[in-house]
Amino acid sequence: MRTYDFIVIGGGSAGFNAARLACSLGLKVAIIDGAPKLGGLCILKGCMPSKTLLHAAHVLQQTRSAATFGIKVKSAKADMKVVAKRKNKIIHEFASFRESQLKKGPFELIRAHASFIDAHTLKLSTGESVHGKHILIATGSKVSTPNIPGLASTPYWTSDDVLNLDFLPKSVIVLGGGIVACELSQYLQRMGSKVTLIQRSEHLLRDHSSEAGGVLAEALKKEGMVVFTGTEIKAIRSSTKSVSVKFKHKGKTVTSKAAYLFNALGREPALDKLNLSNAGVRIKADGRIHTNRFQQTSVPHIYAAGDCSGPVEIVHIAIQQGELAARHAAKQKKKNAVDYTKLLSVVFTDPAIASIGLSEKQLIAAKTKFISASYPFNDHGKSILMESNYGYVKVYAEPKKGKLLGAEIIGPEAGELIHLFSTPIVMQATVFDMLKAPWYHPTLAEIITYPLEEIADQVKIKPKV
Repeated sequence: MRTYDFIVIGGGSAGFNAARLACSLGLKVAIIDGAPKLGGLCILKGCMPSKTLLHAAHVLQQTRSAATFGIKVKSAKADMKVVAKRKNKIIHEFASFRESQLKKGPFELIRAHASFIDAHTLKLSTGESVHGKHILIATGSKVSTPNIPGLASTPYWTSDDVLNLDFLPKSVIVLGGGIVACELSQYLQRMGSKVTLIQRSEHLLRDHSSEAGGVLAEALKKEGMVVFTGTEIKAIRSSTKSVSVKFKHKGKTVTSKAAYLFNALGREPALDKLNLSNAGVRIKADGRIHTNRFQQTSVPHIYAAGDCSGPVEIVHIAIQQGELAARHAAKQKKKNAVDYTKLLSVVFTDPAIASIGLSEKQLIAAKTKFISASYPFNDHGKSILMESNYGYVKVYAEPKKGKLLGAEIIGPEAGELIHLFSTPIVMQATVFDMLKAPWYHPTLAEIITYPLEEIADQVKIKPKV
């Protein structure tokens, strides 16, 4: 039986980076990954393919809007086969590079599926068994199928299917209002499908503010999408030609029909084949693996990182968690737990939504004193000339000295602009520190100076000039 200091189950972002770091710290490491293709969710079925397609849809939308800027374009439509071919080529290049990294890395790559025999021993699908002094579970997530009447018996697409489309569906009903649902719904609508989005919560993107969700809903409706929020699905049925969804909305029963159904109701940890009970690893009520601040599970030498442990499904967080597990297993003295109070999040819709640090909801829940200010893009020079008028910038700071606590941006290039706050928040800077920097006019970036200035006026203790 082969023995290792550190075994990683899963070669995605969390697993690969954990294994690479563990090797540099002197551990004997193996990665076990039995997926048909190497690369992980982000490269193969998540971030990279979705953003490739979203950018194509953005180019198409800009072309269709050319007349607004005095530019004549006879017609613009999507060639889905060419769009899919380009996406496949780009993803193949990313995946090939990651596969090369995995195969040529300082660790051993084992192409197999693994399940626990006991807390130190894994049985491989090849029939072999391996022993690990420490084990990291980084198996990611899979599409979930909630208990909704008729859903399990109705043919539906998942995000995998939408990302692989090489034809334009005439109409699609999308179940869900989270990040995947909103991004890919807008993609389909812009490419030419008729999209109806049905969300159970009262606003889109329930993990973000209701204000941001409302702005996005307004923008999606203006593009022609039908959006229902605050619904209760009663039944889903299908025929040879269509799918129908019956639901309650504002006290009335509504039935929507479309050619296809897209289940975007979320993902769940991919843990069902690991036999975690054999190792004594505890699972939380939400289906994720319970971990402590160092990513240890209920069994101290077994770790978990990424989507399978949460609390968020974000690549850079998964990498931090995996690397933290490797440092802890290697008994490195200096290691800091992942700081979720500085969480950075981006939704790649148009307008985009981005946030960093603590949200207003979190600040209120923690009874933290704060002051805030916001400024709209429809009153900002650069965004007005771009015809990108949806959204705002909102900043939160503590009231005594103006230390930055968090920010939310919904609007043009929000995913890029939010990074203006990354370094200041990590360095515990104040609004006054940020206002010392030069801000060029006219740029999108200078919009953040307006809420900063408003907060500066309210701060109790102002710095000496």
